[in-house]
Amino acid sequence: MSKLKTGTLLTIFTWFTALYCQNDPVLSNSPLSKPVKGLTLVAPPQPFQTDPAMELISIGANCVAIIPYAYTPPRQAKVRFGSKRQWWGERPEGVRKSIELVHEQGIHVLLKPQVWSPGWWTGDYDFPTDQEWSSWEGQYTDYITHFAEIAEEMNVEAFCIGTEFKLAIRKRPQFWHDLIQHIKTIYTGRLTYAANWDNFENIPFWSELDYIGINAYFPLSTKETPSVQELVNAWQPVKKKIAEHYTIHKTPVIFTEYGYLSVDGCANKTWELEASIDQIAINETAQANAIDALHTAFASEHYWKGGFLWKWFPDMQGHEGYPERDYTPQGKKSAQILEAWFSK
Repeated sequence: MSKLKTGTLLTIFTWFTALYCQNDPVLSNSPLSKPVKGLTLVAPPQPFQTDPAMELISIGANCVAIIPYAYTPPRQAKVRFGSKRQWWGERPEGVRKSIELVHEQGIHVLLKPQVWSPGWWTGDYDFPTDQEWSSWEGQYTDYITHFAEIAEEMNVEAFCIGTEFKLAIRKRPQFWHDLIQHIKTIYTGRLTYAANWDNFENIPFWSELDYIGINAYFPLSTKETPSVQELVNAWQPVKKKIAEHYTIHKTPVIFTEYGYLSVDGCANKTWELEASIDQIAINETAQANAIDALHTAFASEHYWKGGFLWKWFPDMQGHEGYPERDYTPQGKKSAQILEAWFSK
């Protein structure tokens, strides 16, 4: 990414002051401002039919996560990206256009390159030899570097170095320390990493980043439709762990992902629900209560700087055939809840 101009520095400073609360010991000179009110913008298969920023503004979002996916074939030490076979929104040209459109409307960006493998969660990535690990890491570095350069060139406000690499970080920590230093030679904005909800306490490099990033899919209740207060109560032990971790690292926390399916029991183990989603009853109230409870639980916590709801379909492109049950709040009760919180 290209060198920043004076105006760009001002833009980055202005937006990121919005991530910090008063008296934050990490950034004691940052003024009181608003938290991130973020949505994850699904990369569409085809170019936008309408400007995606208009819907984002209408619900009150002030920033979006944009995800240029890469592909690691199951159990192969490869990272492929930028292919013409990918959806338009995942390719560099689609990423650039997405950034351009939302920036034009004053919406800020977390660029969040993310690797996907069918049937193989990134947290379980493992290779039997050092040679294979080195091959994968070299290709991953090329992938991250490419999008870090785009982020710098387009004045992107924040960049995520990886998502849910549970085993890879435990087994190969030095690679991630080196990767962060490499990215910092290219990109001058803010950095985070998206840790899985059950692994954020085991990341060895939080002190090298600007945010503790958590994909906050914490199981909270087995009930089909728990109340907002029941869920707020269920958040309390989780909040205690997050607050303790913030105290250790003095690094503010952002939910790089959070969200709930609009089905029965959505506040439980969402990854299990996804496996049989078409067989579960639609439940917009459960989704709305869960979103309401998360914001109720965290809104007053000084270490929490907001987050990015998973997910938002531009022009309703990119869904997998069940948007009425999916994470999106579009056209559902949760849209009103989210708009109410975003307006505060």
